[in-house]
Amino acid sequence: MNEQNVSPTTTPPASSRSFPLLVALFVGSGAAALIYEVVWFQLLSLWIGASSVSLGVLLGTFMGGMCIGSLLLPRLVSPRHHPLKLYAYLELGIAVLGIFIYFAMPLVGTVYTSWAGTGLTGLALRSIVAAMLLLPPTIFMGATLPAIARWVETTPKGVSWLGYFYGGNIAGAVVGSLAAGYYLLPRHDVLVATFAAVGINVAVALAALVIARFAAYSPAALGSAKPIEVGSWPVYVTIGISGMTALGAQVIWTRHLSLLLGATVYTFALVLAVFLLGLGIGSSSGAALSRSVRSARTALGLCQLLLCGAMAWAAYTIAESLPYWPFDVTLPTDPWISLQIDLVRTVWTVLPASVLWGASFPLALAAAASRGQDPGRLVGGLYAANTLGAIVGSLGSSLILVVWIGSQSTQQLLIAASAVSGLLMLVPMGGGEVRLSTQQALRLAAAMLIVVLLIVSVPGLPGKFVAFGRFMTTRGFENEVIYMGEGLTASVAVTEEPGGILNYHNAGKVQASSWPQDMRLQRMLGHLTTLIPENNESFLVIGLGAGVTAGAVSINPNAERVVIAEIEPLVPGVVSEYFGQLNYDVVDNPIVDVHIDDGRHFLLTTGETFDGITSDPLDPWVKGAAALYTEEFWTLVKERLNPGGVVTVFVQLYESTEDAVRTEVATFLEVFPDGGVFANTISGQGYDVVLFGRKDDTPIDADLVIDRLASPEYAQVVNSLREVQFYSAIDLLGTFAGQKPDLAAWLDGAPINRDRNLRLQYLAGQGLNYYFAESIFNNMVSSGVRYPDTLFTGSPETLLELEAAIRQRQGRW
Repeated sequence: MNEQNVSPTTTPPASSRSFPLLVALFVGSGAAALIYEVVWFQLLSLWIGASSVSLGVLLGTFMGGMCIGSLLLPRLVSPRHHPLKLYAYLELGIAVLGIFIYFAMPLVGTVYTSWAGTGLTGLALRSIVAAMLLLPPTIFMGATLPAIARWVETTPKGVSWLGYFYGGNIAGAVVGSLAAGYYLLPRHDVLVATFAAVGINVAVALAALVIARFAAYSPAALGSAKPIEVGSWPVYVTIGISGMTALGAQVIWTRHLSLLLGATVYTFALVLAVFLLGLGIGSSSGAALSRSVRSARTALGLCQLLLCGAMAWAAYTIAESLPYWPFDVTLPTDPWISLQIDLVRTVWTVLPASVLWGASFPLALAAAASRGQDPGRLVGGLYAANTLGAIVGSLGSSLILVVWIGSQSTQQLLIAASAVSGLLMLVPMGGGEVRLSTQQALRLAAAMLIVVLLIVSVPGLPGKFVAFGRFMTTRGFENEVIYMGEGLTASVAVTEEPGGILNYHNAGKVQASSWPQDMRLQRMLGHLTTLIPENNESFLVIGLGAGVTAGAVSINPNAERVVIAEIEPLVPGVVSEYFGQLNYDVVDNPIVDVHIDDGRHFLLTTGETFDGITSDPLDPWVKGAAALYTEEFWTLVKERLNPGGVVTVFVQLYESTEDAVRTEVATFLEVFPDGGVFANTISGQGYDVVLFGRKDDTPIDADLVIDRLASPEYAQVVNSLREVQFYSAIDLLGTFAGQKPDLAAWLDGAPINRDRNLRLQYLAGQGLNYYFAESIFNNMVSSGVRYPDTLFTGSPETLLELEAAIRQRQGRW
């Protein structure tokens, strides 16, 4: 900001002695806002879906409200109103709306699910629901900074304080994201988190009212509502592009770092916190710099050019450096040690660019400020431009560009965009003509050459990194990546081992494979679901994976309809091409209907009921997967079962903690108390288990299963079972490992995973590098496996044979 462009008033609107207190208030505002954001996204995703489209709608609505608020307040509210009082009322309004949203969300969600569908109509309805709930409070949030901006002057010192307010808000956001992700939600639930944010809002509002009582305000000192000067438009475009590149890059880096660190809720909170920390450091530094810099425009332009290097650095670090750091992530078993390692890697990657993005906003304020300008409109306009750019960047990258051209090309486009915004600031213009000296032209030409080299240097995403993620340095050396693709919700890979074993990778790890133990588990899920119910014509499979479970379901000769709910659009084509022989070409089966949707949202919005439902979702530590293990979800599943219908679900014992497994089992048996556990063991030791439940308490008719497998039309099913070493119905049912009474001591005190707490994602997120499957299983069945008198029915001979098989398989009697 040039000194000649600003005419300080003789009567300042406020005493600068209160400014440090206002920074502290903005810290509180930012903390509350991020707590709300985490809570609202978690709750709304349970109702309108956890797909990328749903989350894109939520994010776009959230930031759209901020944009609207920042634009409208300085245009609708007169400068005569005391800024601190207005700010306090906005904070109180946010608190009231925060409470309202929490209690109104179930009602709105119920209305949504009764009308929701797929396609454009469903998308429009999701947008309406998100707008109804998120726009009012986010408009208030977006209005807070323009409101308080009228407390300062558009002088170099005053504008720098606006930068400090912005930095304080971001610093609070760091605190809020960490508090929500690491304490409020893991230890408590969304109700406690909501009222914590409400309490912060109320405290901030009361403090602002107290300060306002003792601080005089002179609205006459403020500038008039002048329109944006013609020469300022490049600053607004530049800060808009800066917001676009910031959120676009954050989407990509979060996605890639989740492969490296594990896609847990902790990883997302950590990456967000580091990103916000960089913004806070940068905004504070930019605010200090704006006081003394000769040309704020030049400084802003240099920031954008430096961002080209910082974004290229992050792209190189994630793809070519971090995956090869020589340590085994499974060695540190203490979550605190793992957090330290993850923090170092995240800071190393994300912090440089985020500092520069943070510095851009206060420098833009200084560059756009002019004599007689209303500071509220100045801040509101620039904040709106930055937020609008952020909406374009986040939605464009996540929903369009990464899927269309890949993350490598997307990052190259973001670097090019940042270079263009830098040129807007560095190329002097007068009368619409570019005015450059020879020396300036040579410098810019050299800078553009460096940018081109940076763009070319952006590496592609390695296939083995997508496949093995955090295990890059310890696993898969001999595996050949035969497919890698970046989809809407995840990056997917298929690898082949020297012996011909195929692996399906998602979330940076093997999710399904043709290894005998994995094939056994997948076939168990499918065949238990179809062989047991008396009526076995319609089925739902949640999670396609490699398609082996769905394939086992589809070959049931009585099946007339099989619905598959798969969240990632890439998966059906991939598994059809590479796993068709293993999954009986399930995707191309005419009785199969594949829905691209998350399983919970599909069940909420369909009126269809099924004879059997089987669920094989991603690991429970993957962010969002825990919603498929809650008490409310299992209640919903039960409602979608026909009389006598059955449900099965896979529960892994590896890469988990015992508390997480206990929560999964306890929550399932809370809804299906007469259900049972069937074990997929290796040499008698624990590996993973299948949980089984029924719509009612009707026992499993073992004779019915035997008769079905003896009939000619079940020949393909019999062969499928033999391929995984189940040679009879007794072999399959003999994997029984316990019911609720058998597990009572082990389950005592286990937390129940509910929608309001999603406890499982936090428990499982602490154990993604743990390998204690054997001890977990031994503890689970430590009281011995009692033959279940009420779970099975059949002829005396069949039940005796089954009892002997259970005794022999478990080896514990």
